[in-house]
Amino acid sequence: MNDSQQRTSINQALEQGGGIVRLTPTWVPRSFCVPGRRLRLHPDDLYALGAHRGGIDERWFSSTVVADNGPGTPEDEGLSYIYTGSDKVTLRDALALMGAAFLGQEAIDAYGGWVMYSKFFDNMYPLPHHLHQDDEKAALVGKLGKPESYFYPAQYNLTNGTFPYTFFGFEPGTTKDQVADCLRRWNDGDNHILSLSKAYRLTLGTGWDVAPGILHAPGTLCTYEPQRASDVFSMWQSLIADQQVVGWDLVVKDVPPEYHQDIDYLMSLLDWDTNVDPHFGKNHFTAPQQIGEEAAVHDQGYSEKWIVYGGDFYSAKELTVLPGRTVIISDAAAYGTIAVQGYGRFGAHAVSAPSMIRYGEMTEDEFFVTVAAARGGVQVTNLSATEPLVMLKHFNPGNPEMPRRS
Repeated sequence: MNDSQQRTSINQALEQGGGIVRLTPTWVPRSFCVPGRRLRLHPDDLYALGAHRGGIDERWFSSTVVADNGPGTPEDEGLSYIYTGSDKVTLRDALALMGAAFLGQEAIDAYGGWVMYSKFFDNMYPLPHHLHQDDEKAALVGKLGKPESYFYPAQYNLTNGTFPYTFFGFEPGTTKDQVADCLRRWNDGDNHILSLSKAYRLTLGTGWDVAPGILHAPGTLCTYEPQRASDVFSMWQSLIADQQVVGWDLVVKDVPPEYHQDIDYLMSLLDWDTNVDPHFGKNHFTAPQQIGEEAAVHDQGYSEKWIVYGGDFYSAKELTVLPGRTVIISDAAAYGTIAVQGYGRFGAHAVSAPSMIRYGEMTEDEFFVTVAAARGGVQVTNLSATEPLVMLKHFNPGNPEMPRRS
């Protein structure tokens, strides 16, 4: 389609949805991961893109960024599509053509557009200790740095997986020489970098804040991850769970070629002080913050909590509408949203959290809400007499209602 045809299709979707568009499921495989089987994707479709591409263990939301999965990656992998019935329009193209209508001109001027996305990450085994580069280091390979945050929804964690613990950073007192030695021992099997770190037990309904330069080895809970619109990383653990070898190519995936064997350069990717912070847990653990008085939840028919907050790049809420209730929910900014439990109406749309999804099929669980619709208020109806309707909402930077971290 040309730009004019895309505008027509987008405007039709906006008009029919009252400023809310449906998004199609966006599935992403990772060759170095093993699917945790909690994304509600049909078991026969976990390798729908081919075993050589790896299993599907991620679903991306409100994404305008392409997954960086190396050779053989389709040019649109990771991009969200607006459901228009027949035409295919990416959210990225829609925002490029009509960004002000979706986000408001102030967001375009302040941030350059929609600069975050979220995902469900669902791996059967822990990930290797790794980091995401900051802006300065990512710019050397033509990318942006990536902060990210985690939230563990109970609805997608009926099992905790094999290892519900995440390692963060290093134990206080760890030296840079000890860490550098782990990189030098890369081909010796286990380079023992986790021996220098500390694991934290993961708790449903809570999360963590992970800035660039922090080493982390995420555990096996299915994780909702609001993050900056970038896909950069460097792996620092050579062997996972005594069985999965990690290649040096994943250490230097987003490192300029001239530094591929430069240990001093690799060490410069670390935010050292944060990695050895003796109060890391206190400073990065994120407990949900109730919006309004909890005692008023029954009378007003819904509850909202901030589940990701305090940063400069994104934020997120959890909305719970009580059984049989209809409410109007207003927000200060545009947002993407994913339903994780229940069914009902979301504005002009049916909404339902699926129990199983076939690859390539449409769902009724994901939406993007324009700034006008968000500020005007979205009517949400829970059509169940017994079950709550629960939705997670992810926001661009600058939501004026977001609380700061204490």
